[in-house]
Parts: sequence; structure tokens; C-alpha cells
Amino acid sequence: MATATFTKQAAKGGSFLLESPLPGDVFTPADLTDDQKLIGQTAEEFVVKEVLPLAKDLENKKAGLMPSLVKKGGELGLMGGGVPEEYGGAGLDKIATTVLTEKLSIYGGFAVTHGAHAGIGTLPIVYFGTEEQKKKYLPKLATGELIGAYCLSEPQAGSDAQNSLTRAELNSEGTHYILNGQKMWITNGGFADVYVVFAKVNGEKFTAFIVERTFPGFKPGNEEHKMGIHGSSTTPIFLENCKVPKENVLHEIGRGHIVAFNILNAGRFTLGASCVGGAKNVLATSSKYAKERKAFGKQIGDFGLIREKLAEMAIQIFAVESMVYRSAGNIEAAMAAASVSGGDKIQSAMKVLEEYAIESSIAKVYGSEMLDYVVDEAVQIFGGYGFHEEYPVCRAYRDSRINRIFEGTNEINRMLIIQMLMKRAMGGQLPLIPAAMKLADEILAGPSFEDAPEGVLADEARVLANVKKMFLQAAGGAVQKFREKLADEQELIAALSNIVMEIYAMESCLLRAQKAAAAKGESATQTLIDAARVFIAEAAERVEHEAKRAVTAVNEGDMLTTQMAVLKRFGKRAPVDTIALRRGVAAAVQAQDRYPFEGR
Repeated sequence: MATATFTKQAAKGGSFLLESPLPGDVFTPADLTDDQKLIGQTAEEFVVKEVLPLAKDLENKKAGLMPSLVKKGGELGLMGGGVPEEYGGAGLDKIATTVLTEKLSIYGGFAVTHGAHAGIGTLPIVYFGTEEQKKKYLPKLATGELIGAYCLSEPQAGSDAQNSLTRAELNSEGTHYILNGQKMWITNGGFADVYVVFAKVNGEKFTAFIVERTFPGFKPGNEEHKMGIHGSSTTPIFLENCKVPKENVLHEIGRGHIVAFNILNAGRFTLGASCVGGAKNVLATSSKYAKERKAFGKQIGDFGLIREKLAEMAIQIFAVESMVYRSAGNIEAAMAAASVSGGDKIQSAMKVLEEYAIESSIAKVYGSEMLDYVVDEAVQIFGGYGFHEEYPVCRAYRDSRINRIFEGTNEINRMLIIQMLMKRAMGGQLPLIPAAMKLADEILAGPSFEDAPEGVLADEARVLANVKKMFLQAAGGAVQKFREKLADEQELIAALSNIVMEIYAMESCLLRAQKAAAAKGESATQTLIDAARVFIAEAAERVEHEAKRAVTAVNEGDMLTTQMAVLKRFGKRAPVDTIALRRGVAAAVQAQDRYPFEGR
């Protein structure tokens, strides 16, 4: 079992908006143990040697091929990361499962299959199953002998899961629930053995069930013809008087939403990690191709605009990787603290997943949009060949697009980020309201001359402090004006959500670069520092843009003029030569033909 050596106290979910952690407080890829690295290496070798050579057959849905690869991966322990050791799994900690997910995500079709099986298909039983259910299903799910799937969406209810029409009625003998309905877009639907299915008992009580493929009345439909992830199986599921033993109710009747939402939190975080793995592979492919392809008498990788693309791809990956591993460190530290304090392990795990729901949504949204950017630029670097099915970036481009839709659309997740923040603020877990009031007093008092940060990336630390004030200013005004009707102002919420995400990304980059510089010295980590500088400079501009939109939507007249003047004050920052800094990052990418900050 891989154990984390990083034992810092976990920051509270959402607290990054109000606190200023030290570099030593965050987990970064440089903190990975040898065991955790070995898990990643095993996973990467498996995909490169066993999966990728069969990509063509997988894309053509060769019968039995993907299930056989899941079983092969299971024999290596790659399918049971989240299953406790007592049920035959690897019992990996959160950081190790994050590494595992990232390294298995080189090929989209397999990444999705693995996520649906080992993540959302297995974890509901890990977290909510009875002892009998765990003993019956988990050992075989952990080895890949059984393959899992998760059935929530319906033809008329995607992200709106509680609008489910699938019904469950207890039979007259009281032995089985009879399920009727249809599920849509079920990953692994065509070959899974065990399905976590959501239905409403008596049309009212939203409940989760463990349904086996062999149960009478259970029938997967035909494979969907999808835009991408052709290697994965996606089918509808038909339930026609499907008999499910009553002991296969998962968790409690009427508590299906607890299962669904907690598992989606876990799935969203995992998706962010998966996007990092996919993006790193595409960057490496693009860098190599830029050396092979010649135009106007030289390699296209020598041209400034191609270098700029490679650099920005690496910088965007750096930001998401920094966020994902920082969150993994917090989740793991919180899980460890909960297990020390005793109590119900599952309840503790649920509380931790809920605690970091904001960070999980950020990982999902920012990660999926980063991957879309990276694959799009890869197609551009490949030119006409990037549009050709024979080249892997064409497949990566198609495969990427689904990530912004499943696990809750990015629009839903943007709404959730602010909704969860406000819930925590109103519940007193996050002192957002006192912080906004304190800022209002500070604005009235005029510019202060507080101590400026010093050391590596001092200017960037000051910029970060100011963008946090921009958020408090914009969010405080929005809450004051709209109060409980804020939920109806979706465009405004999205602008605030974008600011929140940029802040988490900026701070994660800043702290990681500062931590690396403290450990190895500035000169040894210069390119990493440069990447952080570029990201923070440009993210600050994006924040200012969104803050202006939000403030303008809330104020008018003299108040708007005053608020804009305050924003301008917070937005003061020294210009950064991002062109020169990107050239350095591009050189680092091209020197290795891969993501240059691996394990740093």
C-alpha cells in the first residue's frame, strides 16, 4: 500500500479565497514518494505497451478487446486502487490514485473505461455498500473479473439527475424491487457486469441499486455512434420489469442523491487528473512532430508561433497539474486526520469529499477546458495531417470534447462552485461575509501601505492578493444586490466562478514554484518560475475582465464609477514580458520533447 508522507494539516475547502498558505503547506508532484511514482510508471507502461498498440482495433470496437484489457490491468492491480485491501484492492491513498488515473489517461477510450469502472462504477459500493455487498462485489471488481458501470442519466434528465423517471416497486412477496425505465449514455454499458442504477421507489424516493447484467429484465441497448472516445462502450440501458433482490438496495431508500452527488464529486476530481495525463501525451506528440515537419527550409519547431503554442500548452498543463495535486494532498491529509480521530470511516470519507466539492468542480472545469485547448493547438501544429484520422492528434481532439459534458456539464459546475461557496459562507464554515465587509472598510479607508511580499515571485504574490480582493469586491456587491435571487443571475455567477477558478490556479502555480525554488534554488527552477510568472500575469488579466463584467452588472452611475476606480487600484501590476518567458518554456519542452515539469 502506498502511503503519503505529506502530513500537513488540510486546508478547508474554499479557504484559498481568504487565506494565504505557505509554499510548504501544499502538496506538489515533487512530494511524490517512490511508491507513488512506481504506481504511475506501472500504469504508464501498461497503456503504452498493452493498450496503445491496439488503438485501431479498440476504435473499431473489436469484440471483447476492451474488457480483456481491463482484466489484464486488473491483474497488475491497476483496477483496484480505490478498493480497500481487505476486499482485495490496493487500498491506495488519494495521491496514489491520482497518479494512477493520470498515467492511465494517455488514450481517451481506455481512460473513460477505467474511470467508469474503477471510479464511479466501484466507489459507490466502497463507500455505501453493506458488508455483504462489499464482500460479494469488490474483490472481483478490483481484479477486473467483474466490470462496473454507473447509470444515472436518462433521455430527459442528464445533469438534472433527480428528474429521473425510472421507477422501482417492491413486489408483493417483498423479496425484489421491480425496476422500469431507461438510462442513457452509460459508459461500459455494452460489456459491464455490475451496474449502479438510480431509480425512484414508488416514483418518489430516489434510490441507488446494485444491478447485475444477468438479472431478468435488464438489457443493454446498441452502441452509440459517438463523436469521440470510440474505444469505449456507450449504450442505453433498458429496464423492463427488472427483478433486483431487495438486499441490493445501495445505501438507504430515498438517499440516492447522497450516493450520486458524493460519487460525482469524486468523479469530477478524477476527471481533472485524467485531463492532465491526456494533455501531457499530446504535448509530447506535438513537440516531436514539430521537429520532423519541415517548411520553408527549416523545422516548424524553430518558428516562434509554433514555440509559443508548445510553451502555452505546457504552462496550461502546469497550472492544472498544480491544482490537482494540491487538492489531492488536501483530500489525503483530511482523510488521514479523519481516520486518526476514529468514527465511521465511510461517513468521514463522505465529509471529506463534500469538503472539497468546490476544488473538485474546479479540477473538472479547468482540466477539461485545458485539454480542449491543448488538443486544438496540437491539431494546428500538425496542420492538414492533424485533420486526418491516421494521426493520433485527430483522435485526441475528438476524444477530448466529451469531458466538458459528462460528470455534470461545465455550466452546471460553474453554478455549483458559487452555490457551494455561498452555502459554506451562510453556514459559517467559510468567513466570506466578514472578509467582504472588512474589504469594504479597507476600500473606504483608501490605499494602505502594508508590508509587500518578498523573495521569489514577490510581485506575483502581490498580484494574487489583489485578485482575491477583486473577487470579494465583485461577489460582495452581487450578494448585496441580488441576495437569495443571485441563483437566477447565471451569467454573473459564471463570471464569479471564473474568478474563483483562476485564483486557485494562480495560487497553486505560485506556491508550487516557490516551494521548488526553496528546495532546489532559483537557478535550478528558473523555467518553472517563468511558467508561473506567465500564467499568473495572464490569469490576472482574465480575472480583471470577469470582475469588470460582474461589477458592471451590479452597479450603475456614480457607484459604478467608484467601483471601477477600486478595481483599477487592485489591478495595478508591473508588465511582464510573456513572449521572452514563453521562449524559455518552449526551449525546455523541445529539449526533452515532453512536458518539462514532470515530478517537479
